[in-house]
Amino acid sequence: MVEELLAAGISVASVGLVYVTAGARVVKQYERGVVLRLGRLRSEVRGPGFTLVVPFVDKLRKVNMQIVTMPVPAQDGITRDNVTVRVDAVIYFKVIDAADAVIQVEDYRFAVSQMAQTSLRSIIGKSDLDDLLSNREKLNQGLELMIDSPAIGWGVQIDRVEIKDVSLPETMKRSMARQAEADRERRARIINADAELQASKKLAEAAGVMSEQPAALQLRLLQTVVAVAAEKNSTLVLPFPVELLRFLERAQPGPPAPRPPSAEPPRQQAEVPQQPVQEQLPPAEPPVEPDITGSKSGQD
Repeated sequence: MVEELLAAGISVASVGLVYVTAGARVVKQYERGVVLRLGRLRSEVRGPGFTLVVPFVDKLRKVNMQIVTMPVPAQDGITRDNVTVRVDAVIYFKVIDAADAVIQVEDYRFAVSQMAQTSLRSIIGKSDLDDLLSNREKLNQGLELMIDSPAIGWGVQIDRVEIKDVSLPETMKRSMARQAEADRERRARIINADAELQASKKLAEAAGVMSEQPAALQLRLLQTVVAVAAEKNSTLVLPFPVELLRFLERAQPGPPAPRPPSAEPPRQQAEVPQQPVQEQLPPAEPPVEPDITGSKSGQD
């Protein structure tokens, strides 16, 4: 009798051990357990640690409560200003209600991924190219709001959405490069003109100062000569300044000082009138008379 009771006890213990082993579950710290008993949801969500379920009756589904990083595949679209772009993004979300994530949606990860792709294409069509390139923070907020609205009913909370990259056609890249180059050239010309204006004002002030001090102009000329001669690769022709000649002229001794009035006045030389000089002509020769007698005697 004792042996039968001992055998029965061992049998019950074995069955109980098998039962406990079959119903034992371990839920990790970052997970929550949702129990379905005969297909019906149990209101109690199992926390982390060791828990027991009824074998062959209860079904325990573990839901990860960590933040999930999911890349959104690149989507092709046309912006509001008719530019074809290819945009990809990344979405961060987490489950806040394990029961809704199991009951309300078949696969919450797939559902969030499809919603993110649809919302991304919608954002592309509503935005301009400049917004996609420079105003991404506003687009990220709009994209997060579009995804979070239906996901909140699935027990999922969208933590953050980021647009990673915007791919443009090569023709658009070249056009934007030309536009940027033209804009940089315009700014360079404006800066250069502003510099010329400021330099002209300073040069006008310097010219006013140098006009009052002529020596300053010579010092500036010498400074220019020194700057040019430092290269030693060209022939320097230095003009002789007129101001230096004037300086040397002022440095020469002046005329003798005038005598006092009491001194004897200087003698004046008598002016000798100049007589006109007659031209010396040779003496006139006497006229030659014709020899009348001789001519007659010859005729005779």
